[in-house]
Amino acid sequence: MKKFLTIFCILLSFTIISWSQTIKRSDAPDRKTSKKQVLSPRPIDPQVIHDQSDMTWADYKPIPGHNWANPSLIPERNFKMALVAVDFSDQPFVITLPKKSDLFGNPQIGPIKREDVPKFYSDFWLRPSIINHGQTINGYWMEQSRGKFGITVLDAYGPYRMPKKLWQYGLNEWGQNNSTPDGSTANSEMEPDVDALWKAAEGDISKKYDAILRLYAGYDETGVWLEFGEMKFLSKEDIPAKWGNPDPLKPRWSPTRYVPWTSWKAGQMQWGISSIRQGENSGTITHELGHFAFDIGDNNNNPYIKPYRRAGSGPWDMMDRGSFNGPGGPHMRWVVPATMGAGMPAGLMLRNRILNGFLPSSQVLTLSRKELAKSGPVVATITARAVEPLQGTFAGIIIRLDGAIPHDRTPIDDPAINPLSSGVPNFDFYSLEVIQRIGYDSFCPDNGVLLAKNKDKESSNGGPNEFNCFNWVIDAHPEDINKVDYVKPDGTVVMRTIADYRQLNDALFHAGLNSGSQFEWEDTANRLHFYIIDIQKDANKILVYKVGIRSLDEIGSQLQKIAIIPPSTKKMKSQGEYLNFILSNTSLATMKDTASHKQILAVSLNNDIYRLSVKVEGKGWKAQLLNALAAVKPGSTEKISIFLSNKKRCSGSAKVTLTAISESNPLKTVSSSFEIKALSNIY
Repeated sequence: MKKFLTIFCILLSFTIISWSQTIKRSDAPDRKTSKKQVLSPRPIDPQVIHDQSDMTWADYKPIPGHNWANPSLIPERNFKMALVAVDFSDQPFVITLPKKSDLFGNPQIGPIKREDVPKFYSDFWLRPSIINHGQTINGYWMEQSRGKFGITVLDAYGPYRMPKKLWQYGLNEWGQNNSTPDGSTANSEMEPDVDALWKAAEGDISKKYDAILRLYAGYDETGVWLEFGEMKFLSKEDIPAKWGNPDPLKPRWSPTRYVPWTSWKAGQMQWGISSIRQGENSGTITHELGHFAFDIGDNNNNPYIKPYRRAGSGPWDMMDRGSFNGPGGPHMRWVVPATMGAGMPAGLMLRNRILNGFLPSSQVLTLSRKELAKSGPVVATITARAVEPLQGTFAGIIIRLDGAIPHDRTPIDDPAINPLSSGVPNFDFYSLEVIQRIGYDSFCPDNGVLLAKNKDKESSNGGPNEFNCFNWVIDAHPEDINKVDYVKPDGTVVMRTIADYRQLNDALFHAGLNSGSQFEWEDTANRLHFYIIDIQKDANKILVYKVGIRSLDEIGSQLQKIAIIPPSTKKMKSQGEYLNFILSNTSLATMKDTASHKQILAVSLNNDIYRLSVKVEGKGWKAQLLNALAAVKPGSTEKISIFLSNKKRCSGSAKVTLTAISESNPLKTVSSSFEIKALSNIY
């Protein structure tokens, strides 16, 4: 009778779909095979890195069925801004010049009349158009907040003529004060003079708005200092007169923030420090609004200071150098209008979306490290962060580093020696989320799972190369990415340093074997093991990942009944084909404390995580797994695909064995074998 019931449960489990019916597996066996003989399996989740310098607007993929830039959408929180446009006697608005006529090669479109400039830029940032490729600052914030926050007003004022020349404001920083044409010391601040102009013309209108955006003619130095400095000229002595100081007797270069020199024309520009002021080439207004509207600080390192120090979140978050995402990447931020690098900033990481109030608690699975040791592994599914989580999935997972003090038990190291150091061990929780290259994440360099350590409150990460850091991405490829940064005028190649934010382009984790990335990560000190178990896509090709988290201090083992049913195939149809085992969990769900993590977790508990292996006995045969992990909840089944192949003159048959070993209890092992014959004409 007991044997009969076991068989019955196994057969019944075949009809159970372990994931949502709206989601389809994306592994190779489900794909139509071509007539060409296939002798090796395709990875289920290959890592494909798209470098920023290679991206174009063709990389943009809209979110299916939703245009967050639509001005008719009304956000829950309206943010009203005024745009005040100013120019200088020595610097007209770039956009008023003939197409590609200035030293920098701008503007990229035909000239706009001076009196129309404020309205032009107001529309450029707020209204979808051909010029801005349908992308607006309102669209960015509406997408990130799912309609909770948006820029509904950007009233245009001006243009106004500033009382001083551009260089009197632009040379007031980074040791540039003495690089003036007339020998004076530049120390003027732009904001007071801008505000005096619009107050004189309009009165004090500031109470009508949440913020004032000060748009000034010319360039933000942060987008031109390198491109029109060391990237364009071999040395400061090689700078031609037209790029130099108006006084021909003075140096044609000036100091700048990160390196000793840039061309004077680039150095005289104002640097867009954390205030809401923008040059005509700047696309970082979304970043500045993150500071202003939500009081989030920068999370970016100084990539030029030595000893070098790795970036915090790099291209994956708008509050780090993800603000530079866009066609062409960081070296294309000089373009006017600002439609290239920095034109499409990355989305916000999970920590920042929670802090901003963009995610309801029900969409975030919150776990306790302490409780994880009692509850056993937790397995859950996460939808790509650019969209609402699909039914039965989460927007992300956080694991609080609670329990005994210190909470963050990462060994202390020296950032002066270790450039990959996360610094002071005072992180509060881990986060997992999914990146998909759609919407504003279209210009992220990869699809996959983003794993990070996070802080509740901002703080420095210590060391001589310290910076404010609250997101620390776990890099699946911590080794040097070994990519070119730029090429000097004489052909000398300059490589990206270990501190370059693009070192994190390959940081995402991927499911399955042979992806080019990693599918697991263990933090021994903090007693946690993370698994990327599987990948699926829904009908709109939205990515969903199944992930698992296990405590290394797990108490007891998961007492589950697992069976493996081998393929029924008895003979090969070709030299290489996909075959499927079935991993079946015939257990009944146990009564666990579903609120042990202060959240109802019934759907995520009662999972064990299994590590798979396959072997084949037979001369000239090869069996390959597509995925080394599986997690099956009670009453469900999971398809385990292998790729079986053989060479000519192989043995006539082979024995294939699949083994599954519990990660919670390595003594719990189950195996299943089957025999298969080769085609008679190939041996």
